[in-house]
Amino acid sequence: MRFPFTKEAEGVSITGVAQPNKLFGTDGVRGVANVEPVTAETALKLGRAAAHVFTQLNPRTLPAGTRPKIVLGKDTRLSGYMLENALVAGITSLGVDVLVIGPLPTPGVAYITRSLRADAGIVLSASHNSYEDNGIKFFRHDGYKLDDKIEDQIEQLVFSGEIDSVRPTAGKIGRATRIDDALGRYVEFAKASFPRGMSLEKMRIAVDVANGAGYKSTPCILRELGADLTVAHDQPNGRNINKKCGSTHPAEIQRIVRESGAEVGISNDGDADRVLLCDENGEIVDGDEILAIASLDLLQAGRLRENTLVATVMSNFGLDEALSLAGGKVFRTKVGDRYVIEEMVRRDLNLGGEQSGHMIFRDFSTTGDGIVSALQILRIMKATGKPLNELKRCLTKYPQAQRNLRVKEKPPLEQMPDVMKLVSEAERALTGRGRILLRYSGTEPKIRLLIEGREVAQIDQQANQIADAIQTAIGAK
Repeated sequence: MRFPFTKEAEGVSITGVAQPNKLFGTDGVRGVANVEPVTAETALKLGRAAAHVFTQLNPRTLPAGTRPKIVLGKDTRLSGYMLENALVAGITSLGVDVLVIGPLPTPGVAYITRSLRADAGIVLSASHNSYEDNGIKFFRHDGYKLDDKIEDQIEQLVFSGEIDSVRPTAGKIGRATRIDDALGRYVEFAKASFPRGMSLEKMRIAVDVANGAGYKSTPCILRELGADLTVAHDQPNGRNINKKCGSTHPAEIQRIVRESGAEVGISNDGDADRVLLCDENGEIVDGDEILAIASLDLLQAGRLRENTLVATVMSNFGLDEALSLAGGKVFRTKVGDRYVIEEMVRRDLNLGGEQSGHMIFRDFSTTGDGIVSALQILRIMKATGKPLNELKRCLTKYPQAQRNLRVKEKPPLEQMPDVMKLVSEAERALTGRGRILLRYSGTEPKIRLLIEGREVAQIDQQANQIADAIQTAIGAK
């Protein structure tokens, strides 16, 4: 079966060249906390710019004496306090109120934004990165992430100084209010995605919450649905988020499942917007397998819109084959859950996601949600009576060789002739039997290589050769 390979679609044309006056990456603003652009100074400017842009995007007639409002949440990183206060200062200085909700999963911030009829939502998180990093992500009033055009408007205001003179005074300055029931609101929202007549009683579940934003909400939701839980890494201290735990360290949930005898394991990342599962045998169930289980279930029930699943170019080609055999199809986007969501909205589709564990069940949520995704698989397990190990067999994967390499710079790929020569040679060798993806990360100083084919030894050798060439050209010491 032929694998399509186009350099533009698959990411080989990505230049990785840093652009002047560029703040936003593929998922908000991200970097080392207290180093530009993730500083208190820039956060204050971003708060001012965002307050201005969002009030223009969501024009409405407000009752006398009330102001526009923005929800502000965060994960458990130490630097969250610094950035939270800077954003509050920036937003209120534009005459906009801030609703501070504290640590809550990223999808929880999106939901609270909609629930409280706010003009926008902001979450402070660097997702799966270590605690030294942090990030600033934005949601529109409807809970969806920003598109490039809106991000460009915010960036332009930060760098241009255009709104420096906008200085409300006296009673027109905004105020910050802490919302104490945000956690409870989100817990009830997530539980509503699970059938009311079904419970998780007598189901033994292991949970790794990564010392992150879901450290309270994920166990609470599962316990209220009746599950028998073993919970690990739920003691955040500001510095242990994602530290040898969570979805980026899958060996940990495997260990917990084996030691606890759980039927299933659930592993969040730092902001709990994605999830990896572990079956009863201690084997990881990744995003592709979760998508296959969920999409085939919806397809069989006649509830997969347009019979189409949205995935990125990183997802295994086995997904296409599994859906095709069942009468469905896969539409692919470039890497990043925001692009998956944009396509889902554009085509009015209801399921999409990434191999990494970002799944968007749009019947329930506007963004990736780790616990909502897990609940959909738990529902299928309960409804069918099948263990997770059996359910995941619906997907037969093509072998993949992946390399994620740290780089000291990101020159255009075409400026690395030795690398591109090897890529071209591997592409020719795989014609009709595989594909290659090479792209720079939008959130980290890394380059990502994926080779997919039928012969493990062949693709592993190709990946090592290309990785060695990359290390020679731009590898970080």
